[in-house]
Amino acid sequence: MELKQIEVNGRKITVVHGDITEEDVCAIVNAANSHLKHGGGVAGAIVRKGGRIIQEESDKIGYVPVGKAAVTTAGNLKAKWVIHAVGPRWGEGNEDEKLRSAVLSALELAEEKGCKSVSIPAISTGIFGFPKDRGTRIIFDTVVEFLKTRAKNLREVRLCNIDRETCDYFLSCLSSF
Repeated sequence: MELKQIEVNGRKITVVHGDITEEDVCAIVNAANSHLKHGGGVAGAIVRKGGRIIQEESDKIGYVPVGKAAVTTAGNLKAKWVIHAVGPRWGEGNEDEKLRSAVLSALELAEEKGCKSVSIPAISTGIFGFPKDRGTRIIFDTVVEFLKTRAKNLREVRLCNIDRETCDYFLSCLSSF
């Protein structure tokens, strides 16, 4: 369910309260771990719905450092691509910059794939323990800056979460824009 939308440089940022595996976009972003083992949280849901091919392609990639992203096909999902962004675990150090880097890496991959739309969850704010208010602000600000300065193909970035509290944090970012 779409909640609110703003425009940045003629491109849209939309906050969505819903299941990212249902998003009808070119690419969805997975909140991944460095070994791309998709067992729980957003990652587990994506593989359960998209199919084993996503895990098989992830296994071929192997390892992605914190702050970076990799891409696989999306199997049975509506999206064409899954971009696996590895955010930091809270407490490991330099978390803000690592989260910013993970989001930028995901957006750059979406651009490389020619995507016009991408849906991003609140990376690191679930089982990785990043504070939701702080994490959503970093994600939002990084998306805004990217759309202002670097986006070519992207026309819409959707900030999607099944958790209503997290959506409310994203909405407060939109309201303060």
